[in-house]
Amino acid sequence: MLEVRSYRPEDAGPLGQVFFRAVREGARNHYSEAERAAWCQRLPEGPKWKERLASQEVVVAVRDGQQVGFMTVALDKNYLDLAYVLPEEMGQGVAAAMYAMLIGRVKAAGLTWLYVDASHFARPFFEKQGWQVVRPQAFERDGQTLHNFRMELHSQDRQETAA
Repeated sequence: MLEVRSYRPEDAGPLGQVFFRAVREGARNHYSEAERAAWCQRLPEGPKWKERLASQEVVVAVRDGQQVGFMTVALDKNYLDLAYVLPEEMGQGVAAAMYAMLIGRVKAAGLTWLYVDASHFARPFFEKQGWQVVRPQAFERDGQTLHNFRMELHSQDRQETAA
């Protein structure tokens, strides 16, 4: 059974694993090996990773005692920063469950709009939730040109129930 809960400091290590595997394995059909390596060179860990998570609103999906996904929003920036699910859990409602909890917290905080820099494989999920593409983006990282999409969600566009 899937449980979605608030972040705990001891989640930092397992969430680093989720991030690493989601990028390196889950994004395989959308980004080349070189692009994925540039996106996530190594397992995120240590004080900087822990601070990034602790500074945001984070929800964690847990199945059978294992962290299988997480989603974060920097409320002070109106920015949905991280949204990752283990490859074997993709397509099983994990992202939708996390999103429903996180968007409830965003709404409770009084935010009326958010933005995200969505990858090719995350874009369809966000579009299903009512997000709109503002523009495609390209940026350089470690000699690779990576592409994603700046997307926005305004309160009038928000899907009240995650699909």
